[in-house]
Amino acid sequence: MLGWKELHIPFYGGLDVGWAYFPIFMFIMIASAFSANETDGLDGLLGGVSLFAYGALIVVAFALGRYDLAMMGAAIVGALLAFLWFNIHPAKFFMGDTGSMSLGVTLGVMAMLTNTVVLLPLFFIIPVIESISVIIQRISKKVWKRKIFLSTPIHHHFEAIGWPESQITMRFWIISVVAVAFGLAIFFVDKFL
Repeated sequence: MLGWKELHIPFYGGLDVGWAYFPIFMFIMIASAFSANETDGLDGLLGGVSLFAYGALIVVAFALGRYDLAMMGAAIVGALLAFLWFNIHPAKFFMGDTGSMSLGVTLGVMAMLTNTVVLLPLFFIIPVIESISVIIQRISKKVWKRKIFLSTPIHHHFEAIGWPESQITMRFWIISVVAVAFGLAIFFVDKFL
């Protein structure tokens, strides 16, 4: 694997997870891929959310002296900007499962290589919320035989209550920017303490 067995916990330091590093790595790859795929349901939603997440990891990689990762992230951000030019509402073309899952996996890999996996839920908050909404809905339907949301992932719930697609996308982008800023603040305060 990567030869690592330690995860960095902000304001705590390194946590030796030993052999559990491999299942944690696998969980992050699978969760980030599927969460990204669930988010790819509205014009510009995943593209914008990914743009902010990769932007955060570029800053992190640069601050850690991982210029190789920063350059890779910058190339992905450039591709996302070009993609968003044609994917914002009304979209001219779409990302699909291959694009969304590869963006999620690559983001997970960058988080592991920068040892900021604990901050990944902040950097990628919208996909996390999307996945949680699906999990809650499935559990509720199995256990209580009723739905909590009109539809999941949650962006479809907001569509069902009448929000326009572009309004959902813009509001989710705003939430993403705020969460990314908070995650970066935690990273830098932790780094310089």
